[in-house]
Formats: sequence, C-alpha cells, structure tokens
Amino acid sequence: MFQFFVNAEGGLTTAGYAVTIVAAILLTIAAIILAGKESTRKKLSVKQLAYCSMALALSFVTSYIKIFELPFGGSVTAFSMLFIVLIAYWYGPKTGVLLGFVFGILQFLQEPYVLSFFQVCCDYLLAFAALGLAGFFRKQKNGLVKGYLVAVIARGAFHVLGGYLYWMDYMPDNFPKELSVAYPFIYNYSFLLAEALITVILLSIPAVKKALVQIQQNALS
Repeated sequence: MFQFFVNAEGGLTTAGYAVTIVAAILLTIAAIILAGKESTRKKLSVKQLAYCSMALALSFVTSYIKIFELPFGGSVTAFSMLFIVLIAYWYGPKTGVLLGFVFGILQFLQEPYVLSFFQVCCDYLLAFAALGLAGFFRKQKNGLVKGYLVAVIARGAFHVLGGYLYWMDYMPDNFPKELSVAYPFIYNYSFLLAEALITVILLSIPAVKKALVQIQQNALS
C-alpha cells in the first residue's frame, strides 16, 4: 500500500501528490477555522475557504509548469506565487501567511532538500509564508501589484539568508570572486524577479484586471 504513494526513488507518485494536495487543503481549512475561533473578527465563510483551497491547488499545480529552472533549485513558474498573493490581498495577511506556509510544506514535499531544520524553514516554510505579506496592501491604490512585489522580495530575503548560511559552497568556480558576496542575491532574485516581471505584465492587461476585479467581488461577497 505504501508503494502506491511512494516510488522506488523515494519520491511521491501521482497518487501520492494527489493525496498530499487533498491533505494540505484539509489542513488549511482546519487551521483557518481554528484561527477564526480564536479571533474576534468575522470568520471565513464556506466560499472563502473554497477560494483558499482552489488557490492552494492552483499554486501547487502551476509550480510544476516551469518556464526556466536553475541547477540548484529555483524556477520561473506559470504564476504559482500569484494565487497565494491573491488570497492574501482579498482576505488579509493572516490568511495569506497561513496559506503560504501550507504551500511551503507542499513545495518541500514536491522537491525536498534538507541540510538543516533552519535551512528548510528559510527555503520552504518562511519563504512561502512571506507571500502573505501582500495582504497589508489590500486597501492601497494598485495594492495588488505593490503587495505582489513586496511579497516576492520578502520571499527572496529568506532564500538569500539560506543561501548565505548553507549554499555558498555551491557557487560556481567561474563566478567572479569580487562579487561572491552578491551571489545569493543574484541567484535567488534572478528567477524570482523574472517571474515577478511576467506576472506584473499579466496583471497590467486590461482584460485580466477586469476579470480579477470580478473574481474579487465574488470572493468577498
């Protein structure tokens, strides 16, 4: 039975990933409900929980659609970060951080690489939870774009921290020694800002902006 979910190389099978997504969605719903019980603010509705679940699933699926991938981790994906940011922008930073944290767990299960517990926190848990910071810009003009960019920069900061602490030994031999201190910045923000640029271009398209406004109205109704 266990082999049905894990392949011979120790990775998850298609069924394993499906079960993981379902489990993560259920975990997200349970965590948000429990968080709502401890808060005096309005609890999330069934519709809002459904949007959170869909966003998590879409983020995970689109993270597999890689436009470009770097050799030691990190890739330009098909807007996988945007779905977490949208939830944060619609429902606030608390929900966004929580959803990003769960997404980080999924990313770890997707391509786990462990050097230490803190490295896992930097590269997965804290990095993706940082996407929820976009929620602080929900009431500002052009808040979605501003929040998205801040979220991407915040995610990158955790990757850079992990880079300094754990990944400097992987710096290419032909990388200029005088720029070695900038290597974690260059490496991590190269793919993050590339995806951010593509996403901002997408968000600037009038038809996309109009569609997102309509979806937001339905998500918040």
